[in-house]
Amino acid sequence: MPQKTKHTPMMEQYFSIKAQYPDAFLFYRLGDFYELFYEDAIQVAQILELTLTSRNKNADEPIPMCGVPHHAAAGYIDTLVEQGHKVAICEQVEDPKTTKGMVKREVVQLVTPGTVMDGKGLSAKDNNYLTALSFDGKAYGFSYVDLTTGELRTATLIDDEAVLNEASALQTKEVVFTTDIPESVSQLLTTRLGVVFSEQQTYDQNAEFQFLTSDLETELEKEVTGKLLSYLSVTQKRSLDHIQKAVSYQPDHYLKMDYYSKFNLELSQSIRTGKKQGTLLWLLDETKTAMGGRLLKQWLDRPLIQESQINARQDQVASLLEAFFERVDLQAALTKVYDLERLAGRVAFGSVNGRDLIQLRTSLQQVPSIRGILQGIDTGEWTDLLTRLEPLDDLVTLIGEAINEEAPLQITEGNVIKDGFNEQLDQYREAMRNGKQWLAELEAKERQATGIKNLKVGYNRVFGYYIEITKANLVHLEEGRYERKQTLTNAERFVTPELKELEKLILEAEEQSVDLEYRLFLTVREEVKKAIERLQRLAKAISSVDVLQSFATVSERYQYVRPTLSNDKQLTITDGRHPVVEKVLGHQEYIPNTIEMDPDTMILLITGPNMSGKSTYMRQLALTVVMAQIGCFVPAQAAKMPIFDRIFTRIGASDDLIAGQSTFMVEMMEANQALRYATPNSLVLFDELGRGTATYDGMALAQAIIEYIHQEVRAKTLFSTHYHELTVLDEELAHLRNIHVGAVEKDGEVVFLHKMMEGPADKSYGIHVAKIAGLPDELLQRADIILQALEAGHEAQHPAPEVSQPVTIKEETQQLSLFSEVSEEEQVVMERLKKLNVFEMNPIDAMKVLYELQQQLQK
Repeated sequence: MPQKTKHTPMMEQYFSIKAQYPDAFLFYRLGDFYELFYEDAIQVAQILELTLTSRNKNADEPIPMCGVPHHAAAGYIDTLVEQGHKVAICEQVEDPKTTKGMVKREVVQLVTPGTVMDGKGLSAKDNNYLTALSFDGKAYGFSYVDLTTGELRTATLIDDEAVLNEASALQTKEVVFTTDIPESVSQLLTTRLGVVFSEQQTYDQNAEFQFLTSDLETELEKEVTGKLLSYLSVTQKRSLDHIQKAVSYQPDHYLKMDYYSKFNLELSQSIRTGKKQGTLLWLLDETKTAMGGRLLKQWLDRPLIQESQINARQDQVASLLEAFFERVDLQAALTKVYDLERLAGRVAFGSVNGRDLIQLRTSLQQVPSIRGILQGIDTGEWTDLLTRLEPLDDLVTLIGEAINEEAPLQITEGNVIKDGFNEQLDQYREAMRNGKQWLAELEAKERQATGIKNLKVGYNRVFGYYIEITKANLVHLEEGRYERKQTLTNAERFVTPELKELEKLILEAEEQSVDLEYRLFLTVREEVKKAIERLQRLAKAISSVDVLQSFATVSERYQYVRPTLSNDKQLTITDGRHPVVEKVLGHQEYIPNTIEMDPDTMILLITGPNMSGKSTYMRQLALTVVMAQIGCFVPAQAAKMPIFDRIFTRIGASDDLIAGQSTFMVEMMEANQALRYATPNSLVLFDELGRGTATYDGMALAQAIIEYIHQEVRAKTLFSTHYHELTVLDEELAHLRNIHVGAVEKDGEVVFLHKMMEGPADKSYGIHVAKIAGLPDELLQRADIILQALEAGHEAQHPAPEVSQPVTIKEETQQLSLFSEVSEEEQVVMERLKKLNVFEMNPIDAMKVLYELQQQLQK
């Protein structure tokens, strides 16, 4: 970049401001445009497909520049922020008319992915969370805020995985580092979530921030929340009155699901498309308000573990189910409720307009109706919520008296305030109306007096009001009657003392009227601002009602039942269904399955052919648990289940190429999470574990993991496998039971029943699946011959090992190699493998050894 001394004062000003925001695109206001220079201009021109020009074109080093119109800048800023960029908006903060020399400019707002208040990328039913993270050497301080709604929460997290789990649950787009953070965490957040990073090392301990953090008990949480608020203050440079007091939460107080489990279960995001459709959220979302949609997602991310809280929600759902007509009326009222949370945020932020206030009044007018409906069906379950449904009649009255129903979007154009609200404003408006009448009368009088029928009284901004006469009619005009003002090609314009007096009266009334309207609107806005806390409480209550009616609607539509919560670890789901698959297929097409695990059964070992529904069976259990613990009814004929504290899943095979991990490594990492953190009150779902490596490695690991869960973890576990050799484990493990997916074979054809049955499967039907997939007949025939030969050879040479003995591999039984020679490195690995006794290793050690051996082979 050229030396600053070579540049104009304006560019010097630009350099000094840009230096304060090196990681943001600086939108520098010049007249009616925002201009960008140097590297900012080059990058933005490419991203937004703008024309790149230059300043000082004749200089040795012209300055690259591009610009966007001031009135259309919002759309360009939205696009940049959606793509993960930051935009610093620099405005003139002095009136050029009263300033000598360079007009002072300042950045009035820094727009970042986590601080967007309003834009095309801001979905109505999604929160937009900004997260802050600190580290004290032992634990992480974790705080997050939604600037659009004012929600502020904080927690203490123990490790990197906990940070990833919380950040992914929030789908946060920006993380503010408030202390030095270990590289492992920043790398994890980058590879998994692709977040934008910012820094805020200082903490402005003013009275407002101290109040917002006053309920927090730990210094770590106070510090990280205080720095998050400081970051908001620095970047937004305006009122944060809508930010709610920080609430500390503990992830352990909710059903925990790690990053991998939520991904596998597709709670709110489809694995295939990354979108909402095809997820549990998609199925359950019959909410009528934007804030209800956001709350539903929050409940889904954090199911309850307290029996009393779960029962309270289910009581409310049951009462709505029994009141069909009242529920229809309730839905009709909710559809007229706008986004109270974000309206309150815009009031505090100073960006609310007249139409927003009309929406606020319309929303508040529904509260008495909502209260009345709930009171009509209440037998005790709605008492607490009804106390929070406070009608804000004072605001309804104020807005109704003050704001015009057809108020324009801009609050500086007039016509925002109603007639009759302010006496002075009414006088100005009367003057304007009378003035226009006087002008019409003046025009008629002058036409009569001069005899010029096309004489007209007009107005433009430069010359004001005038009398216009065409040149052809000037001969009819009495000399000296008017004072000449402007000459046009075909006409002359004149003024009279009377017209000057009218002009002064009208223009003064218009100017004073607009100014007074603006001041009156700000007064109304300040009155609404005083009620922000009441608005936020009301919004939370309406959101809860909305989610509960959504649960009732879905439960009725799909014939869900209320689950019974058990304290004896009895798990019985009679004719359970996968809720999302059933919605896609239709109720008549879906084949239900019963899941039965008495208090003494810990592990169901599931065998059966591929494509037969094992994964669906496992997922439907997890989704049923989640639905029950968020307070919804469940897809079954009957259900009795314990309350689970955690869910761990390993379902489906996938590489994580971005993080540089193979399918098997991902498999082992997800298994490791369950083995490390599961408790006897957890639910573990392992699908085809071990298939990502060699047969004997996989089988050994699978058996060791089953034994470890049985003996150490003791969690309710569904373990599906294609290793039929493992089905003999039920003879040794008292709390394991075999079940399988039924299939019928007739005349060489196989039909999957998609029905779970007791006992192990007798074969895997892999070749039959290949046939269904359409592989060539000659290939399938050859595969069948090879299979028979392999099975015959295996039975003759390798009787099944005793369950209690380790599986070892003899020299002559090595798997067939594609190559005739074995390298020295491979020989070393094989020797080490032969000496391993996997039954003396825990699963974690086994994973580490296997990973080391794999790395040796890949060198």
